[in-house]
Amino acid sequence: MRRALFLLACGVAGGAVLIDQGTKALAAAQLSEVGRIPLLGDWLGLQLAFNPGTVMSLGSDSTWMLTIIATVASVALLIAATRVRSTGWAVAIGLLWGGAIGNLLDRLFAPPGFGRGHVTDFLAYGNLFIGNLADIALGVGLGLALLLYLRRPHQTRR
Repeated sequence: MRRALFLLACGVAGGAVLIDQGTKALAAAQLSEVGRIPLLGDWLGLQLAFNPGTVMSLGSDSTWMLTIIATVASVALLIAATRVRSTGWAVAIGLLWGGAIGNLLDRLFAPPGFGRGHVTDFLAYGNLFIGNLADIALGVGLGLALLLYLRRPHQTRR
């Protein structure tokens, strides 16, 4: 059972990474940093951006530190995936792991250089920020993990 759950987490993570990296490559080839293609009026559009930081470009002067944090998080999520005990947790950890790896690959291999790469973003949320599918995987994985945590039976301490 644990092996099947680990493989599920790996499959979800792998799928998230493949979809994330594929859409980033497509965005880099087809979109512009200048113009925005509206999808839902001003609420959602497509616009290319290269982000050295995190959400809303926070930490943009510490890209190397974000690379280290993402690497540690990816290893921790690998360990968590080996210990998962339910389908819901396997999916949540897989989404978090895939999102972390998707953005980590950009930080490792994208310009301007190894460990300092800028993350490719293309989903423009109004004038708030521009993100990518790895960010969505991270958000959905975190939301699912919170729901699973809150729904667990409360254990009494002795």
